[in-house]
Amino acid sequence: MQDSSSRPYHHGDLRRVVIETALAMLREERNWQFTLREVARRAGVSHGAPYKHFPDKAALLVELAMIGFDRLRESLGAAQAAAPATLFEELACVSRAYVAFGVDNPALYRLMFSAEEGKAAGLHLDERAMAVFEVVLGLLHRGQAAGSVRERPIEGQAAACWGLVHGMTMLSIEGLLLPAKVGPTPLDSALGALVEGLKNSSGDAERPPAKGSR
Repeated sequence: MQDSSSRPYHHGDLRRVVIETALAMLREERNWQFTLREVARRAGVSHGAPYKHFPDKAALLVELAMIGFDRLRESLGAAQAAAPATLFEELACVSRAYVAFGVDNPALYRLMFSAEEGKAAGLHLDERAMAVFEVVLGLLHRGQAAGSVRERPIEGQAAACWGLVHGMTMLSIEGLLLPAKVGPTPLDSALGALVEGLKNSSGDAERPPAKGSR
């Protein structure tokens, strides 16, 4: 292995190199038990170099989690753009994209929702994390405005949506959605039950406003 002190990096790239290296280690090792010293060695920089941008490992982990939320938000946005016209079909597409992101990035997803890391940094109230939740809130606001979603407190409905997709994501990551236990299409079945709970029984004829409206 090349000595870390002899491998150059372009001026201004150190932060990016440290982050990309830590993301690669997170993906490969499927946990975040590595040290900043190990990240530096893997990145080919001096042991003290990461501290120029991150005062400690916790700060680096918070940034990795924020990047995860940014990427999740991008995935949900892409799903919305490709979704069919009706709001409940859009909700289903977004939910599937959410679960797929977690399954494709299991260690990063666990870090994003780590109680220890999140509580320490107020992670989940940061605007980058809240941007993911805003996708759900926006869908529900549009649904209530269209008369397709029943009039209930938005936050409670959003919590129900988030709880379902987060739970399905974690079960999927752990390989616990066994067909013998929950049937061959558990996510679709769960989403069907969620939609039935959200749907306004007196507003079956949906009047979908533009996707960007609230």
